[in-house]
Amino acid sequence: MTEHIVVVGAGYAGLAAAKLAAKWTDSRVTLVNARDRFVERIRLHQFATGQSLRDLPLADLVKGTGVELVVDRVTDIDPDARKLQLTDRMLSYDRLIYAVGSEANLDGVPGAAEHAHAVSTLEDAQRLAAALGNARTVAVTGGGLTGIETAAELAESRPDLDVLLVTGGGLGQSFSEKGRQHLRRTFDRLGVRVRDHANVGEVRPDGLVLDGGERIAADAVVWTAGFRVPDLAARAGFAVDDHGRMVVDRTLTSTSHPDVMGIGDAAAIKRSDGLELRMACATGLPTAQKALRGLAKRLDGEQPAPIDFRYVQQCVSLGRRDGLIQFVNADDSPKESVLTGRKAAFYKELVCRATLVFERHPTLPTG
Repeated sequence: MTEHIVVVGAGYAGLAAAKLAAKWTDSRVTLVNARDRFVERIRLHQFATGQSLRDLPLADLVKGTGVELVVDRVTDIDPDARKLQLTDRMLSYDRLIYAVGSEANLDGVPGAAEHAHAVSTLEDAQRLAAALGNARTVAVTGGGLTGIETAAELAESRPDLDVLLVTGGGLGQSFSEKGRQHLRRTFDRLGVRVRDHANVGEVRPDGLVLDGGERIAADAVVWTAGFRVPDLAARAGFAVDDHGRMVVDRTLTSTSHPDVMGIGDAAAIKRSDGLELRMACATGLPTAQKALRGLAKRLDGEQPAPIDFRYVQQCVSLGRRDGLIQFVNADDSPKESVLTGRKAAFYKELVCRATLVFERHPTLPTG
């Protein structure tokens, strides 16, 4: 009998997984997503500064693939009955692919949820864009790749803004010395001020309060200091880690429910050496493809090979005309070699465009 595979979430990993399941298996495939558009999340910091995003209807992206699209919100999962609770009906499945993604974690610091803005969803970016309309000073919290990209984009697109990046660690601490030097030079050129080794204790309507009590005035606060996943898996009783991410084995199968796979940001995916993969498009796409290869083998009665992952690079946009490609070892530790400037900006743009090509035709050469 034909199995029914349901994919929850149509982000980078989920959309690709649904199309690959329809392509590589004989199953009936349904993709459930709360919105009817695919959002290029890796460009939301651009959108917040007034740049346009491509309109990408999911119906167009799955047309002719055999994937049935259901635009609705999953509110609960009953893994024993193999049913999803949607807004006003139930949906049954034989196999579930859990790909609900992540969002900004605004609950860790008092006032962040009420007064800070994020760039993790389209709605977040829309609210930030509105807040920037009358702003003169913007504080970006978080020194990871998202924070760095957002601060640079704001400073380049809005030279009238006074942009400050506040980070608890050192600026560019995941980069090599060459990478950190280029980042510092670029921020100096763009006028981005930096407060590193500074922890935010509170967000207020008029700015930030650091742990030591120092106040930093800002008309708008952008929060990029951490992400979280929805609690859907935890409430359903799946095995999850301390952050609510679904615990999966090295075939990306749930350790508690063998009929469920977890992919993308919402799954705690580990390499063979125990290193957990960071939340990123760069990890989500190739591991999703390998997971679906494994599922196809399993449905054919074969044993899927365990997934492993080797990092290659960290790609960072620094506005539209500059960038940093930090080449890394397999464990994501930085090599000294970097690519910078306009060549790096072009490289990063190609990577961003390639992700959309992958969503249209989801097969990487390494799959």
